[in-house]
Amino acid sequence: MRVILISGLSGSGKSIALKSLEDLGFFCVDNLPLELLPHLVMWYQSKSDTKHLAICLDMRAGMSQEHFLPMLEAIKKSVRQFDVLYLEAKTEILLNRFSETRRRHPLTHDNCTLAEALKYEREWLYPLREHAHVVDTSALSTPKLRQYITAWVNLPKSNLQIVFQSFGFKYGIPSDADFVLDVRSLPNPHYEASLRALTGKDKPVAIYFKANPVVQDMINDITAYLNKWLPRIEQENRSYVTVAIGCTGGQHRSVYIVEQLALSFKAASKNEVLIRHRQL
Repeated sequence: MRVILISGLSGSGKSIALKSLEDLGFFCVDNLPLELLPHLVMWYQSKSDTKHLAICLDMRAGMSQEHFLPMLEAIKKSVRQFDVLYLEAKTEILLNRFSETRRRHPLTHDNCTLAEALKYEREWLYPLREHAHVVDTSALSTPKLRQYITAWVNLPKSNLQIVFQSFGFKYGIPSDADFVLDVRSLPNPHYEASLRALTGKDKPVAIYFKANPVVQDMINDITAYLNKWLPRIEQENRSYVTVAIGCTGGQHRSVYIVEQLALSFKAASKNEVLIRHRQL
């Protein structure tokens, strides 16, 4: 049985994630009290027609920092596969989302503003974040978030799952990145009129980059760096790592580099590889 725990900041998309898992055949439970989590997993395992299980937990579940991590470790040992999916977003994005929906944050009260509640929630949940697959939903639409979760769930479990993500620096650095690499020093197709409207996934742009040896030098250097340090990350029992490649707009250079790195690591590595293009 596979168990996925969804948590993270209020307004970051946890409900969307839970509904996506329900569409994928998971039995889903929302806002479960933390004390009932081990009992639910044990009871569900005893059912003969067991499907996969997804549980959404937030601050209302009564999370105690000294209790929930040992509890999660015990559950991990009792099931075939256990994953924690942690959703977050930039504070200004969350403030806008609450303003648009006019929903109340579960921690706000007469003496606590929305901004203060978000800050407290982020700090309180940080220990859980350290043990989770983190997704920054700041720049993700609902369809994009659903697509990403579907791709992530359907990947078979491996020692280390590598996410290669392209992004544009002018839109901000992804907060869920473990490595951030800057490729803005490479030749930019944006200044070629015939390539400006295309992306790094298009063949004419690929031809342009292959004609510039410095691009392959960058790919080789990044590959060598990751090959050196990813095994060290695996030794610390990490399940996921996000490698963010950034250029100015996230359209040409970073997209091409991500596609090439993913192709290389899929062919040469035992680890599972996932591609995300934040700006496309």
